[in-house]
This record gives sequence, C-alpha cells and structure tokens, in this order.
Amino acid sequence: MTPPRPLGKAARAARSRNKDGAAFDPALDDGALATVRDALARGRWTEARRLLAETGDDWDRRGHRLVVLAEGPSSLAWAREWQLAEPDSPDAAALLACATVFRAVSGKDSPETARAACLVAARMAPTDPSPWLAVLILARRTGTDDERVRAFDQVRARHRDHHHAHHLMAACLAEHQDGDRDDPLHEVYDFASWAAEQAPADSPLAVLPVVAHAERYRVLARAGLEPGDPARSGHWTSRRARQVMKAAFDWWLEWDIDENDEHADGCTGSAHPRRKVDLNYLAHAKLHEGRLAEAAALLTRIGPHATREPWSYPDQDAGRAFQDARRAALGSA
Repeated sequence: MTPPRPLGKAARAARSRNKDGAAFDPALDDGALATVRDALARGRWTEARRLLAETGDDWDRRGHRLVVLAEGPSSLAWAREWQLAEPDSPDAAALLACATVFRAVSGKDSPETARAACLVAARMAPTDPSPWLAVLILARRTGTDDERVRAFDQVRARHRDHHHAHHLMAACLAEHQDGDRDDPLHEVYDFASWAAEQAPADSPLAVLPVVAHAERYRVLARAGLEPGDPARSGHWTSRRARQVMKAAFDWWLEWDIDENDEHADGCTGSAHPRRKVDLNYLAHAKLHEGRLAEAAALLTRIGPHATREPWSYPDQDAGRAFQDARRAALGSA
C-alpha cells in the first residue's frame, strides 16, 4: 500500500482553520505532538516512536497523542511500516490499532478488523488503557450499549480517571432518550456527577457534569425537543444547570494551571493534555447561561485552541459559533 501524499504546510493550515480564522487542531496546545504528527504524515515514524516513549505511562497524555497521531490519512500505512520494522513494539501496535479504528469508523475498514488490532495491542501492553480507549471509540460508532460499557470498564480498570473515556461515555449515555423532555434524573447526569465525585480534587473530571449537560442538549435539539439555536434554549438556565456551571467554574478558578508552565518532556501548556476541551465546554455553557464575564475569562484562556464540540451543537457551524461567542463575550473576534 502506498501512503497518500501528505498535505503541504499551507493545506494543513487551511484544514485546521475555518474561514473565520478559528483553529480546530485536535493536538490542542501540545506543540510536540503537532510537530510529530506532521513528521508522521511524511513517513518519519521514528519521531512518533520517540514521542510515545517519552510519554511513558502518563495515560491521559498517551491516549491523547495516540488518537491525534492515528487520525491522519496516512497514519495506518506508516504504523504498518513501523510494526514491520519493530514487530514487538507495543507503541507501534497501539498506533496501528487506533489508526485501524478510525478507518473502520469512516467506513474504510471493518469493525472486526479494527477490534482485532486493538486486542493485539492490548495483549502486548496489558496495563495500557489506550487500546481499550480505541475499542471504546469504535463501539461509540459501531457497537452496542453493552460493548461500550465493557470497553469503558476496561479503560477505567487501568486508569480510573481516564479523561477521554469519560467524555465518550457521557456522549453515549446522553443519547438514551425516553419521553419527550429532558429528565433531570437522566442517567448521564448521574454518571457525570458520580465520576466528578470519585475523581481527585484537581481532576478535570470536575467539569464532566457540564459536558453531560451539553451532550444532552445535542440529543434533545436533534430530536426537536430543544431549539436548534442554543442561544434560544433555556437548557443552561435551570437551577440545576446553574449549580453545575458554578461548581465547574469554581473548580477552574482553583485548579487551572498557567499556560506557560512547562512539563518534564518540554511541552508547554495546561497540566492536563485535554484541559482545553473542558474549557471549551465550560465557556460554551457560561455563554448560554448569560454569564458573559465568566465566558470571557474562559475564552481568553482558551486562546486559539477551539474545539468543534460543543460549538457545533446541535448542527451549528463551529467556527462561526466560536467567533460569535468571542464577539459577545470579548467584544471582538
């Protein structure tokens, strides 16, 4: 198989920014990851090997890096090259598994092939939750409820506070819809509250109840039970919602890390590799709660690291929604 020609620098930049200039780079503020992803697109898999080796058993960072590296259009081909060169490498197997999952999710490979690759990677590194994260990503799109729960349990058995896995489960549970209204006792709210309570005090899972709230809005709006324009929805202004938003914002005020702090591996950015994801959900919630000063503080901290979710919910242009949020809260784009 000949890998597709990698995108040039200008094309990559165009891909990661929409016409309004909002960046949607899944690498977020991990500059080392973005550099290695571009190298992998050119076939330089040895740089991915070095990055994953340096990441070690920082499971949230490892999962984040594997997912971003695996999403590239040529990642599967280069992961196979790496595995041929180093067949005993758990890192090569994990990257191959993740890349195969994204192929299956896009309909270019079978879910059975992807799951088999994940199980091979899991056997090579029994303590690593990343292959099971890949199984959960696959089950999110192609599996049953039971398969999603089993994959989540396998991730959590290896890393109890796995950030990405909890976000995926919140999205899955939010899609369980009974009746014609939002149930304040819906299982996704219970799940998110439970996870936040179980996590350490400094864990960004404290923001998971806000994520659950946005995921429910996505489902309700697509079912016609909430307005398609979140600005016209009262979903964020109920007493319960306000309590959730306040608790998450208070957590951010206490635990947020300065963006210029440096990690041991030389990366700069917030301490948790996916914290910008949480800040986007929290800024989106504060905006629609009507707390513009708080939304402005969050948007300033987010900087260029916008995420498509939840700004695209339920079917919005994410770039336009993000720019509108900046104008409303900061007075400029």
